[in-house]
Order: sequence, then structure tokens, then C-alpha cells
Amino acid sequence: MEKQPQAGVTRNAVFAPTPAGRVVAGLEALIIDAIPSARDFSFTGVERAAGGLSRENWSLDATWVDATGTQSRRLMLMRDAAGTLLCTDRKREFAVLKGLEATDVPAPKAHWMDEDGRWLGAPSLVMDRMPGTCDYLVLNGDRPLDARLNLARAFVDLMARIHAVDWRGVGLGAVLDGPTGAPSQIELAHWESEYRRVQLEPHCELDYVLGWMRASAPQAQEIVLVHGDFKPGNALIAGEHISAKLDWETAHLGDPLEDLGWVTNPVRKREHQIAAAWERAQIVAAYRKLTGRRVDEAALRWWNVFSCWKLAVIQLTAVSEFVAGRYDRVFQTPSWLYRPMFQMMEKPE
Repeated sequence: MEKQPQAGVTRNAVFAPTPAGRVVAGLEALIIDAIPSARDFSFTGVERAAGGLSRENWSLDATWVDATGTQSRRLMLMRDAAGTLLCTDRKREFAVLKGLEATDVPAPKAHWMDEDGRWLGAPSLVMDRMPGTCDYLVLNGDRPLDARLNLARAFVDLMARIHAVDWRGVGLGAVLDGPTGAPSQIELAHWESEYRRVQLEPHCELDYVLGWMRASAPQAQEIVLVHGDFKPGNALIAGEHISAKLDWETAHLGDPLEDLGWVTNPVRKREHQIAAAWERAQIVAAYRKLTGRRVDEAALRWWNVFSCWKLAVIQLTAVSEFVAGRYDRVFQTPSWLYRPMFQMMEKPE
């Protein structure tokens, strides 16, 4: 079953980069729309943050007075950018963040949403700015080995907690489409549609891998909340702890092995593994112990291949956006991903 484009997403829209003054004016209007009594606004520290391949990330401090008194917020505003690597829906992401408020998953509290860009010129989401720093190579940084191992275990624990979320109980069943078939086949159909949408030239290697994945797509043991882009680069670290899990734009209901396959994908070793101390076997063993789930090696390997194939499609999306003039970063054709995919496909059962 192929996923349909999400509501509220305009695939070919071109959104102009936002000047800081436009952010301030748009945010003030958005807050007044939500809180009509709000007045006497002050915005400080307005700054577009580095990073964000699909959205503009703005940090700022806001104060105002409303019917309940003086308010002060440390905010992060995520605004759809001119060019994007992912076509996602702010309404769905907002709903996921609201649902997570009732759980022990450390995610930012979402305050307001500009679903169609009425106030900010493009779909936007405003949430709390969480403490901590982002370092996608934190597991292989300059911290002592024991500290890095503790963080590595904490990341697997956080993944298990996300997969344990009672998504029906927190209302996400009404927001996220529950799979009506094997999640592997649904995700593959979705990303194949993205591949065909952005494809500018033949890629016989990707077509060959696609055929292999179609023929060997596994069934799921269980349907859980999947983050969809689980990595240290989408988290904040405060001291020795994970203070927040970020970037819920690709969250969906699916196979828990999808996230586990993402972090055990061999091309992401520098992000998720510590050589000779925290490798694939240790990650899988820790996940098994935390969740009690059986991890079928063939199914996990399928999700490893899928992770590489998905990365290739995202990279081709960047190429397509650059050619269309909507993206200012140059990406190469993802030929570097072909070899690891072929190697994993050749492994015996």
C-alpha cells in the first residue's frame, strides 16, 4: 500500500528564507491568534541556528503579558525551508509532540503551529528550546570511554522507551495512519514513490536493490511508535544525560526493527558505535534485554539495507532540489551506498 502525500504538504512550493524581523512579526501574530489577550511583547536573542537540512531553525527568548500574567519562554521555531530533503507535515509532528507530553520520553513541549504559513509565510512549529548541546559524533568524541558507553546505553534505552509508548492511549492512533499491511512493504512503497518523484536519471543499482527488498520484506512482530531518524544528531546532551529527543517529523507507526536497523546500519558506525566496545552485537543485545523482543537477524539486515536505500533517496532528493533551484547545497549521487547494500544482501541467512 503506497502512502499518500500528507495533508498540508505542498511538494513544489518555494518558500523564501525568512529575515529575523519577519520571524518576530509572524510569531507575535501567531501568539496573539492563540492568546488574544497577549500584549507587550519582547523578543531577544533571535538567531537562525546552524543545521536543519529540511527546515529553518530559529532560537529566541519571548516575553509578553496576557490575562494570566507575565509569560516568559525559551523558544525554538521550526519553519519549512525553501528546499527540503523530506516532505513532512507540521500538523502530524505537532500532534506527536503533544502526545508525547503524557509519556516519559524527553521531547520538547509544542506550543503553537502555523499549519499553512498564514503567519510565518511557511508551515512552522513553535516549541520549547530544551537545554543541552547537539553533537552527532558524541559517542566518538573526547569524553572518557565510560562516559561514552553510558550515553550509548542511554540512547538504546531511549529508543526502547519510544517503542514502549502507548500510542493508542496518548491519542496517536487517530493521527498517525496505522499500517494495514507489513510496515516494511508500506515504508518501501512510500520511499519508492519519493525515489520516482525526484529521480533525474537511471540508477540501475538502486532498482536492483529495490527488487531484492520487495522480494524479502519481513513481517513485523509488533506495531510501535517509530522515530524514523534516530541518531545522536537528533538529540541534545546536557552534562552526561540525554536532555531531549528532537526532530519528530518522520515519526510514524511501524516495525520497531526500523529504528534498530537505522542505528545498526554499517554506514552510520561513527555515529552509533564505539569500536571494540559498543558495536552491533552489543546494541542488539541491549535492545533485546530492554524490550524482551526477539530480533531476527535476517529482518534486521533487511532494515539495514532499507536504511541505506532510504539515505540514497534522501540524497537524490537533495540533488533534485538543487537542480530545481530550491536548495543551495550540492550533494553527490549516492554511489557510495551501493557497495554496503550489495554486501549485506549477499550475506547468507
